[in-house]
Formats: sequence, structure tokens, C-alpha cells
Amino acid sequence: MPNRNPSPEDGPGQIDALRAVANPRRLRILDWLKDPVAHFPPQQDGDLVKDGVCGVSIAAKLGISQPTASEHLNILVRAGLLQPKRRKQWTFYRRDEKRIAAAKRAIAQAF
Repeated sequence: MPNRNPSPEDGPGQIDALRAVANPRRLRILDWLKDPVAHFPPQQDGDLVKDGVCGVSIAAKLGISQPTASEHLNILVRAGLLQPKRRKQWTFYRRDEKRIAAAKRAIAQAF
């Protein structure tokens, strides 16, 4: 397939996905969320696998402020790579494996 730039016909979020994974912190978040049990302690208000990881825990593991972590997480959500789940006053995040697989396929086809 010829090398070409992503276009709107490629589907929503492909350019956003490329931008999202261009940041080392966001790549680290995606990597940790592949196996949240191995990377995060148990949570009181949500199951690490079923509900996802609390944004506060992600911020602490990254060693950054909660607002900075929230911005990184929101970029990943807008790109379709993470799914947020609100529980009480917390937001939990888990990977959207279908969208991640679609983004990988789109990148492979573009190159």
C-alpha cells in the first residue's frame, strides 16, 4: 500500500491516536494498564481490571500532579485509547483494546 497521510475516511481518532502515543508518559500509562494488577496496588472503590485504575493512582505512579495526569488521561480518552469510568468522586481508566488494535492496524497500513 502506498505511503499516505491519514485522512478523515480512515476513521475517527487515528491522528489523535498518533499524537497521543507520541508522549513517553502516555505510552507508559498504556503499558501499565496492559497489566494493572502488576503495576498498581488494590483499590478500595474499584476493581483494577474490571473498572480500571484510578487517575489519582496513575498520577502518583508517574510522580506528577493530578491535573497534569488528568490532561494526559483525557488526551488518551479523546484518542479512543482509554475508557473512563466514573465511580463516586473518582474516575477509573482502562485500555480500549479494540480501538488500540485498530490504531495499530492503521499505522501499519500507512507505512
